Amino acid sequence: MMLEVFLIALALAMDCFAVSVVCGVIVQKREARTLLSLAFFFGLFQAAMPLIGWYLTSRFSAYLQAVDHWIAFAMLAFIGGKMVWDSFHEADEPSINPRSLKTQLILAVATSIDALAVGISFACTGYDSLEQLWGPLGVIGIVSFLLSVLGFVLGVRFGPKVNEKVHPELLGGIILIGIGVKILLEHIYGL
Repeated sequence: MMLEVFLIALALAMDCFAVSVVCGVIVQKREARTLLSLAFFFGLFQAAMPLIGWYLTSRFSAYLQAVDHWIAFAMLAFIGGKMVWDSFHEADEPSINPRSLKTQLILAVATSIDALAVGISFACTGYDSLEQLWGPLGVIGIVSFLLSVLGFVLGVRFGPKVNEKVHPELLGGIILIGIGVKILLEHIYGL
């Protein structure tokens, strides 16, 4: 069962990893505060969303499952679209600021909405009490935190090379839109 939980955690953390890479490319330097704050919120929301999904399953699961992927898609497409737009309209500052608490929270929510479905599946596969969830939620949060740290560091490390070849906001916007489309397609077509 722990292997299954670890694989779920890895799958959920991939979006955090990709967005963290983009944030590292934008920031272009290792800032412990930004790095740890971003990773903390990604880990926290990736762990909290399954808990919320598990809790809401008994009350609103049909409604939640019907729209969660649309919410995630809309948020990521909006942020990504703004980044793409801004990449063609020169600005001194990137359109998203990974140092901003507001931006970190929006990205954390947007990348973790699909984790609600994991919570719903937990409720349907025998997780009957909160005590049973602490282990899986901890693994999900820790894996998301660690992959976010790795993604940010890789973004900072390879950001200058990326900046030479492609505008980082254009790349970041395309990645965020791609993650939103992936979430949408997974839910609509069961991919």
